[in-house]
Amino acid sequence: MERRPKLKVKLTPMDKAIEFTGLFTLLFMWGLAIYYFFILPDTIPIHFDASGKPDGYGQKATIFILPFTALIIFIVMTLLNKYPYIFNYPVNITASNALKQYTYGTRIIRYLKTAIIVIFTIILLFTYLTATGKSNGLSNWFLPSMLALLLIPTAYFIAKSYKIEK
Repeated sequence: MERRPKLKVKLTPMDKAIEFTGLFTLLFMWGLAIYYFFILPDTIPIHFDASGKPDGYGQKATIFILPFTALIIFIVMTLLNKYPYIFNYPVNITASNALKQYTYGTRIIRYLKTAIIVIFTIILLFTYLTATGKSNGLSNWFLPSMLALLLIPTAYFIAKSYKIEK
């Protein structure tokens, strides 16, 4: 097994902004869930199919599943980001490229963490809107746009990671 340098990556203003956005959105999601719990009907949609239509229903207490899951994801990904030398990189990590690779590696984890929380918040909002009759589910744009939100930046950072090597 290769020995990788154990470096600490300093947060740039962009990294701090991404972290703040993720934390703020997580707190906002919890606030929405608590508020919605008191005004939702007893039965709410708990699952949407690929076209965005609700296809599963459950008790309104399930409104807390998304914020709880988001909290776990936030904590785990934040802890994971403290150890960038354990990540799987598309190139060999050397003393000369480690800091740049670790910076990109931690940034994509930070970005994905925030994107997942934003996606969960949108689903929570549409759960409320659907349960109260203000919407008939997620729209057709939801799945493709959320996939793009996750995959395009991931591809970008992988490409940047390869460019460091050249």
